[in-house]
Amino acid sequence: MKIRILTVGNKMPSWVQSGFDEYHKRIQPMLTTDIVELAAAKRAKNPSDANLAQYREQEGQTILAARNNGGREQLWVLDVKGKMLSTEGLAEKLADAMQQGDDVALVIGGADGVSPEVLAQANMKWSLSALTLPHPLVRVVLMEQLYRAMSINNNHPYHRGN
Repeated sequence: MKIRILTVGNKMPSWVQSGFDEYHKRIQPMLTTDIVELAAAKRAKNPSDANLAQYREQEGQTILAARNNGGREQLWVLDVKGKMLSTEGLAEKLADAMQQGDDVALVIGGADGVSPEVLAQANMKWSLSALTLPHPLVRVVLMEQLYRAMSINNNHPYHRGN
């Protein structure tokens, strides 16, 4: 199984890259994980609601074009309205995907959210938190949670759940 994180945006602050890299390095023996940075739509200084919809649409097309349709790849989308999972629940989802032999494309959308087209194709809509998190921080939290879930699946002592 392989996870590809499809994320809108690049040029992350050094603290984000450092945090991401730390968990990315740790997870590799358990799960091959790659990040694919996708260009964000060029934004106007004072966008209208129509502009925001255009940005989501443009970024959505970029996300869908980046999917690996050559093999079996589930599409998991981070979305504020998605299902909240415990770390143990995420570990179960990863174990199920591994057992099915599926790869996963995990989407972190742009600043204005994810397009309806991307959401319509999602196998899972997942919310990390009811809080609004900055997109750079999401990268770090996501990698840490993937690592924690895989540590559960591999009986590694990192996770100290109840």
